[in-house]
Amino acid sequence: MNAHTSAAGDGRKWIVTFAGVGINLALGLLYTWSMFKDAIRAEFGWTDEQLNDPYALCCLVFAFTMILAGRCQDKFGPRLTAAIGGLLVGAGLLLISRSNSYAIWVLGFGGLVGVGIGFGYASATPAALKWFPPARTGMIAGLVVAGFGLAPVYLSPLSKYLLRAYGLRGAMAIYGVAFAVVVCGLAQLLVNPSPERIAAMNIAPSGTKPATGATPGEMLRQPTFYLLWIIYLIGSGAGLMVISSISGMAKKSMGSSAFVAVAVMALGNAAGRISAGLLSDRIGRRHTLTLVLAFQAVLMFVAIPVTASKTFVPGVTVLVATLIGFNYGANLSLFPSYVKDLWGLRSFGMNYGILFTAWGVGGLVLSRLQQVLTARNGGSFSISFYVAGGLLILGALLTLMIKPRLRDVMVDDKPYQKATTVSAGQASNS
Repeated sequence: MNAHTSAAGDGRKWIVTFAGVGINLALGLLYTWSMFKDAIRAEFGWTDEQLNDPYALCCLVFAFTMILAGRCQDKFGPRLTAAIGGLLVGAGLLLISRSNSYAIWVLGFGGLVGVGIGFGYASATPAALKWFPPARTGMIAGLVVAGFGLAPVYLSPLSKYLLRAYGLRGAMAIYGVAFAVVVCGLAQLLVNPSPERIAAMNIAPSGTKPATGATPGEMLRQPTFYLLWIIYLIGSGAGLMVISSISGMAKKSMGSSAFVAVAVMALGNAAGRISAGLLSDRIGRRHTLTLVLAFQAVLMFVAIPVTASKTFVPGVTVLVATLIGFNYGANLSLFPSYVKDLWGLRSFGMNYGILFTAWGVGGLVLSRLQQVLTARNGGSFSISFYVAGGLLILGALLTLMIKPRLRDVMVDDKPYQKATTVSAGQASNS
């Protein structure tokens, strides 16, 4: 690349990155579901055990759509893929704005919105990662996905206003139009770098073996994938369990100001994505992931007395919610970074989409489990936190099965050797 091309690329890479952040800021409506549950109960009369169903199905559909969307992104590029996502999200929100039917909401929010989020989300991170060298993988992945986690900071107060002024269905209609326009507009800024630029950023030093561009079939034949899938399910599912009900949890100590906990938890969510990405670039993915899961387990046990007591000050609730959001968010930058490290960029979109199914299964299973356990235990969240804490301890222990090997990475745009992490099975295939 000549100096002029490099300078132009440097400008374009940040445009692509922040367009991805903006798309995720719109798609992060998913994380404000806890604010809509009271309005659904009051306006539609659903039972407590039904309240999480559209959200839980949306998580599952979102995750499995990432496989198809990732394939679409790999083959047709991020611009078209993200635009499809924006249109589907808008269509789903407009559909549910016309009905109070449980079935329509499951179809509209759980189905159409879930598919739309999958297409939009699958476009943002791969497009940005392709513009940067391996040494910045964690940082850029964390920055782009931070938009998704940060969304409730503005959506929480905005949703509270729209619900009061226009009602639940009116709020969904407004969001449907706005998000379709925003996502489709920003999609036009997403573009992949040239193959020459990608190759120049991933040159291995003489005598070393670079990360291969593994196909999905090759990835699925490696034990590392299944280990990461289980850990991802645990880490994401435990976080989504809390996120889906944080507003109700916070009301016990914060009353009508509970939306503040939702917004502040989102700040923690976004900060965790960026911080974990930066930290993992320095100390490695495995060490960072172990720390995140262990700390999250501790927080789940701390949350038991916090949510059960009416004497805790609101600041304690907000602090615990923020830290839980921080650790949950870390997963969303660590796992795409792992996929790029281990299996390269050739099929990155589809490869990460397959791994991301763990996020959806975790969200569906643990969110549904939390809602059932809470409903059957008089509104107490304690048993749910015990279950999540135990699973997180298991996840932290499983990270110890991921063993290091050497592969080339880039530091200050220059290749050098650094230990990264794969399983023993992966190491034996190297």
